[in-house]
Amino acid sequence: DDFHDLHGTVLDAAADPRVLDHADAILFLASQRVTPALFSHLVNTLRHRPRPLLVANPDITAPFEAGLSREPGLFAHDLLDQLGPYMSAHVHWFGKPFSEAYSDVLTRLGMPARSLAMVGDTLHTDVLGGRAAGMKTVLVTDHGLFASHDITPFIAQSGIVPDFIVPSI
Repeated sequence: DDFHDLHGTVLDAAADPRVLDHADAILFLASQRVTPALFSHLVNTLRHRPRPLLVANPDITAPFEAGLSREPGLFAHDLLDQLGPYMSAHVHWFGKPFSEAYSDVLTRLGMPARSLAMVGDTLHTDVLGGRAAGMKTVLVTDHGLFASHDITPFIAQSGIVPDFIVPSI
């Protein structure tokens, strides 16, 4: 993405972590290039000068061929743990399960939430977000985080209950 639709200058902190020191806001899109040194620099710069942190992917982890990835949500929660509650007012979450993701869909489709279903493979993003938006929910279990697992204990422990459970779509 060349970020042509954003106002202002977008710089790559993974290429040069020093840009974090002078940024007016920080956009956290992906975590593939986050190193311990970059994350430490992010924590320190926000500790000295809090400012908006926009987390565009609140997922903590995601399944892929070699295991589970560490996603921006994991780093954002770690940052909040390290910096304390004063930083929480500066963190803005976008994506599932946060309401903006669902209200945007409802606006674009022009349909009431009760006539739609959120289909996904996670309880804490897909099912929780869809349910909070007023949609029916469908949990897919044969791939993703729950592949090869009995979903029953996860539902019981979390208390997040989908309307429907299907092995695949």
